[in-house]
Amino acid sequence: MDLALQDLGEYIAAALPQEIVETQLDHDELSLVTQRGAVVSVLTFLRDDVNCQFQQLLDVCGVDFPGREQRFEVVYNLLSLTHNRRIRVKVRTDEETPVPSATGVFSSANWWERETWDLMGILFSDHPDLRRIMTDYGFEGHPLRKEFPLTGYVEVRYDDELKRVVYEPVKLTQEYRNFDFLSPWEGVQAVLPGDEKAAKED
Repeated sequence: MDLALQDLGEYIAAALPQEIVETQLDHDELSLVTQRGAVVSVLTFLRDDVNCQFQQLLDVCGVDFPGREQRFEVVYNLLSLTHNRRIRVKVRTDEETPVPSATGVFSSANWWERETWDLMGILFSDHPDLRRIMTDYGFEGHPLRKEFPLTGYVEVRYDDELKRVVYEPVKLTQEYRNFDFLSPWEGVQAVLPGDEKAAKED
C-alpha cells in the first residue's frame, strides 16, 4: 500500500470534511467520492493546494450503474506533475439532476463533459456549450447507457436516388446464424490439428 497516497487522502478529507463523502485506496490508486454540489470547490482545492497541485485534468467520463438510485458516476482523473501522482474524483448523480460543470476550473473539461453528456446522458449545469460532440444532432438516446440497444434505434445511409443522407429504423435482415463449430473458421475445435501426433498414455 502506498502510504503517501493514504496520507494524501487523509489530508484532503480533513481539509474538506463537508465535501468529501468517502476516500478509497485500491490497487495503489486514490479515489475521492464528493458531494455533487461541491465538485467545483473540491477540484479547485486539488488544483491550487500546495500539497496537491493536481493541475492537469486528464479525463472526464461517466459510469452507468442501472441498479442504483443514483445510477451515474462522473469520474474526473487528475494528474500532479509536481508530485508525480494521480487522483480520481467521483460524483454520483441520477438522470435528471445536473452536475456542476468543471469548465471554470479546467478549460479542458469542456469537450469531455460534452462527450459524457452525449454518450451517457449526464447533464452538466453552467456548461457554456452542452451539445452533442460524438453523435449526430438528430441522434436518439445515449449509446453508452446500459439499456441502449446493441444495434441502435436508427441507421444512417446515403440515398443515391434522393441525393441526401437518410435515417431509417434499424432492420436486421440476417437471421440468426447456425454456427458450425467443427469448422476451423467458426470456433475452437475439441481436437486441435496436430493432437493426433501426441503420444497416448497407456
